[in-house]
Amino acid sequence: MENPYVLTHKVPTHKDFIDTTEFDQSEMLDLVKISTAIRDYIKSGNTLNNLYHKNLAMLFEQKSTRTRVSFEVGMEQLGGHALNLAPGAIQLGAHETIGDTAEVLSRMCDMIMARVDRHTSILELATRSTVPVINGMSDYNHPTQELGDIITIFDHLPEGKPWNQTKVVFVGDSTQVCASLMMITTKMGMNFIQYGPPAKWLNDHYLQIGRANVQQYGGSVHVTDNPIYLEGADFIYADVWYGLYDKETPKDVYMREFYPKYQVNDELLALTGNPNVKFMHCLPANRNEEVTDSVLDGPHSVAWDQAENRLTAQRGLLAYFGGVAEPIMEIIKNQKEGK
Repeated sequence: MENPYVLTHKVPTHKDFIDTTEFDQSEMLDLVKISTAIRDYIKSGNTLNNLYHKNLAMLFEQKSTRTRVSFEVGMEQLGGHALNLAPGAIQLGAHETIGDTAEVLSRMCDMIMARVDRHTSILELATRSTVPVINGMSDYNHPTQELGDIITIFDHLPEGKPWNQTKVVFVGDSTQVCASLMMITTKMGMNFIQYGPPAKWLNDHYLQIGRANVQQYGGSVHVTDNPIYLEGADFIYADVWYGLYDKETPKDVYMREFYPKYQVNDELLALTGNPNVKFMHCLPANRNEEVTDSVLDGPHSVAWDQAENRLTAQRGLLAYFGGVAEPIMEIIKNQKEGK
């Protein structure tokens, strides 16, 4: 990322943002560039209106805090408008199929973001839509979280350490967030480890993606229940042990599987041997279950920067798939050069 204002790809290489495995490293770095450039520009007190008169349809099959707020605020900060189409607010799931909904929204809006129960829904939506579709999360992956996470990791890289030597350890269950973190860190040539009980390791499908990334970009991917692999970690990442897609599993079952060995607490952080290790969490957190208050609110935590970077990522995605990334980068470059 030598020149922060020059994108490798002048136009989006894909219509939709469904799965980061469809994007190579340079394309993901473009998204990091545009996202962080807009963040710095806006934080300096500047404004952008390149998405003026553009509309984003936001489909939600689940409750959402960070996804909804970040996309809605992101559209407003770029001059556009976002429509919150929450469950029950439109005909989707009642008298209209997701494919028919895609056809209609494509004729009224410029982009669609959807947070869905099943990945097949986002695939059908993208197939039938004629405008860009952004996956706000499915049971398979969480690519917008991926972008925010890799931005956060870049923001907090150990001083003087190349990113392709970074070690990221996910502690806990093989949620779609765990899988997504594995996909993006291995795409960047980083060393990824999932530390959790064997029954909850990432499956072969996900691991094959990680191994293919390692073969192309370097780094490593590993799953283990041995705490020795925590040693030397630069980032420790946790997610809830029972979430949106595990409602059928009683909480006490998860607690028996994960507690106390896989709770991220001060003792677990100490096992890294790294006094500067950073803690990440996609949020919301079940405090004092997968992570203690002392870690989440402590000096190692970058979880709040990470949450803010959901907005950083969404602005970049909206600019990129809204077709205004190049003009925005030119505006920012000219402002930096005093033109």
